[in-house]
Amino acid sequence: MSGRDDLYRHRESLPGSFRFDDAVVDVFPDMIDRSVPGYSLIVPMIGQLARRYVQADSTVHDLGCSLGAVILSIRSALLDREHLGSPRLVATDNSGPMISRLEERLGDLGIDTVSSDSPAEPRATGPLPIELNLADIRDVAVDDASLVALNFTLQFLDPADRDELLQRVSSGLRPGGALILAEKIRFEDSAVQERLTDWHHDYKRLQGYSELEIARKRTALEQVLLTETEAAHRDRLERVGFRRVTRWFQCFGFCAWLAER
Repeated sequence: MSGRDDLYRHRESLPGSFRFDDAVVDVFPDMIDRSVPGYSLIVPMIGQLARRYVQADSTVHDLGCSLGAVILSIRSALLDREHLGSPRLVATDNSGPMISRLEERLGDLGIDTVSSDSPAEPRATGPLPIELNLADIRDVAVDDASLVALNFTLQFLDPADRDELLQRVSSGLRPGGALILAEKIRFEDSAVQERLTDWHHDYKRLQGYSELEIARKRTALEQVLLTETEAAHRDRLERVGFRRVTRWFQCFGFCAWLAER
């Protein structure tokens, strides 16, 4: 069970010091729910979109899966879709603590898992097992996929690596497949950026974070969480081959799009 996030009440921070370590994993569900307005709506809506876009016997990737909220939402949404055959659900994260805790969580839920590191091990026998993959998402092969999710993940990559990753995602999607991308964005207009940052901090105060916690977390994320404008995201998605990009969520500077192949 997740604890309450008071990590930065006790932990001093330096620019760029944020890591998805054991301490963050211990409080991650509470941290993200109280830090990202609308997160508790975005996750089930990804499941809803999966019902429309996942194709029969295709692969579904959750790249940067953390503790599995998105892949579990997708799995739940697909359980009654018998016409889909046996889609392959793959959850990838480069944080060992995240993958270990997700494996424990799936065991507690009675959901079969398969390890990407052990292709020779027997396949799971339960419905829609989840394949766990401890890896850098930049190294994941995307093939025969119908849906890929990057839920507040791309923002943690060096901007120089984002084009190549999304090009591989686009190339690995079946025709009619889709990418779901959620990101924190920045705004070219400094006045707009300042207002939305202030409103976001108001949200965090209402969630119980102190001024010290807000300041320390912001410092820790400097040079780690690298935001871009919506125009930059759209330009990249179109450049790598997505034919239609639809923004379906925004709250302050947090947005989600669906990009169709």
